[in-house]
Amino acid sequence: MPASQARSRARDRNNVLNRAEFLSLNQPLKGNQEGRSSSRKQSGQAGAAGAQNTNPKERRQSQQLPEEDCMQLNPSFKGIAFNSLLAIDICMSKRLGVCANRASSWGGARSMINLLGITGHGIPWIAGTLICLVKSSTLAGQEVLMNLLLALLLDIMIVAGLQKLAKRKGPYDINPGLLDYLTMDTYAFPAGHASRVAMLSKFFLNHLVLAIPLRILLVLWALCVGFSRVMIGRHHITDVLSGFVFGYLQFRLVELIWMSSNTCQMLISIW
Repeated sequence: MPASQARSRARDRNNVLNRAEFLSLNQPLKGNQEGRSSSRKQSGQAGAAGAQNTNPKERRQSQQLPEEDCMQLNPSFKGIAFNSLLAIDICMSKRLGVCANRASSWGGARSMINLLGITGHGIPWIAGTLICLVKSSTLAGQEVLMNLLLALLLDIMIVAGLQKLAKRKGPYDINPGLLDYLTMDTYAFPAGHASRVAMLSKFFLNHLVLAIPLRILLVLWALCVGFSRVMIGRHHITDVLSGFVFGYLQFRLVELIWMSSNTCQMLISIW
């Protein structure tokens, strides 16, 4: 028995793996085991405490995050088409903004383009309509002028409301002028000048007897005023096109609520 124990001790002594530098390969040290176990316990306790502290809303949001990420990474066909059209609109509007500033390719014509835009502004048209209404002496003329004034006021209110809802800025960082602030035309969508000239041209074509050359010039004037807003960098192309559409709808609205001659005379007498 002692001989066998002596042989086993000698065998263990001669085993290379029993040396101190190789002990960590066979079995971890007790200190490491205790440290790992304590760290695992602490992390488990912290995780349990965090799980208890989180409310159901945060858990629900954390569960929904992967789905939202998947939706953003995999947009729908409509979203891709809309973003593509929006990018094309911005790119084309920037290219057509040839009078956006003095350093642009057509910067020298900026003052002339601004003058063309003033012809479609609301303040000059309202002031001119009021002057003509005061000087008018016929019932038919007063009726047309009163409804024209109503159309101009509706145009300012509708466009201002739509712009406040959309809050879309123009392709260039250009501050609105004083007249724009007076008519609350501070945003890009829809273009107030475009809606106004479309409404005015349709109004004059329906209620004034004009020769064919004047009718053509009236339509060309409306188109030039609308797209001049793109040239000076105040609006996108879609802003101007939507302005034309809203201007036509405003004309149809005025036709539906057209004030008769008696109503116009009553309003004039009150005023």
